[in-house]
Amino acid sequence: MNNAHIIGWGHTPFGKLDALDMEQLIRDAALPAVASAGLELSDIDGIFVGHFNGGFVQQDFSGSLVAVAIPQFRHVPAVRVENACATGSAAIWAALDAVGSGRVKHALVIGMEKMNTLPSQQIGDTLLKCSYVKEEADTPGGFAGVFGDIAGVYFERFGDQSDALAMISAKNHENGVRNPLAHMKRDLGYDFCRNVSEKNPFVAGPLKRSDCSLVSDGAAALVISRDPVKGAVFQPVRWRSRTQVNEYLPLSRRDPTRFEGAALAWSRGMDAAGVALSDLHFVETHDCFTIAELLEYEAMGLRGHGQGARAILDGDTRRDGRLPVNPSGGLKSRGHPIGATGVSQHVMAAMQLTGTAGDMQLPRAGLGAVFNMGGAAVANYLSILEAA
Repeated sequence: MNNAHIIGWGHTPFGKLDALDMEQLIRDAALPAVASAGLELSDIDGIFVGHFNGGFVQQDFSGSLVAVAIPQFRHVPAVRVENACATGSAAIWAALDAVGSGRVKHALVIGMEKMNTLPSQQIGDTLLKCSYVKEEADTPGGFAGVFGDIAGVYFERFGDQSDALAMISAKNHENGVRNPLAHMKRDLGYDFCRNVSEKNPFVAGPLKRSDCSLVSDGAAALVISRDPVKGAVFQPVRWRSRTQVNEYLPLSRRDPTRFEGAALAWSRGMDAAGVALSDLHFVETHDCFTIAELLEYEAMGLRGHGQGARAILDGDTRRDGRLPVNPSGGLKSRGHPIGATGVSQHVMAAMQLTGTAGDMQLPRAGLGAVFNMGGAAVANYLSILEAA
């Protein structure tokens, strides 16, 4: 697949951004993206907005909010896309389809979310809309409770994985210290993540606070074009493959210890790219909870079913391991503003591939992967990316 390139990007810091409204988040992500692409605002002929919302802010119809923030986009076609926590990738896919069809020459993708607008209980209730409400809406602990249940079943079947989960959390927080855009730039250390304390209590099942991603505000943006553009600040990045695989929404219809849809996305995506897992230099994956990253190790094929812990215990997924996972700090440290996450992951990967990741930069970063999922591995998106 060589008919689309990432040619520019922008990314706000993630965090609790009370002083910034949605329009300012749009400007802070979109304007640098267009400028770094070497384009004028008038060159953008399609806008794709990833915004989950679900009640976090009163303003819906957010595709049309872009022209309020940036009046030059007044007459540019714009659409909002939503697919739970994979909303950002869904917006990217819509832009890729538009560019691939020839209908759009230069597409702007914006992923954004303001989550810190509600009390904690309401935030949990809002996120539970990404579960199967008929069966899972009353899960104690909100979406953490959903993944807490997954972790509980996994622990029952394969033994206590608390050591591995703590190592995943500590790894991602250590990586996040290097990321100036991260919500939490603090190395928590293994001991803090492993042990229950007043600052790190159990949240749901065997999951502690340190196992859960942050409630974040923020935005990220990409410019996607069919061809590279002369004058762009960054080297273009292209897709070797892109894959979406869906799965049953209700957990009751599947084995909660297997991310089968994610595994199928990985299998199809690697085959389409003509590469093996050993060819990849890094992965940015969806660690909404540490148990999710562990199960994703198995889905990508690093270890077999029930053996995912070995990937982190053996050091394979550390920065200096054979396949660094989440060198940006992942959702765990970088933050997880729902609609922005998939776009942010692609920005982080593009920075690695073009050697512009600063302190996050890996020694080798020629081929990378981004895995972004909506719900409990329901909407599964995989990109295999390389510098053009």
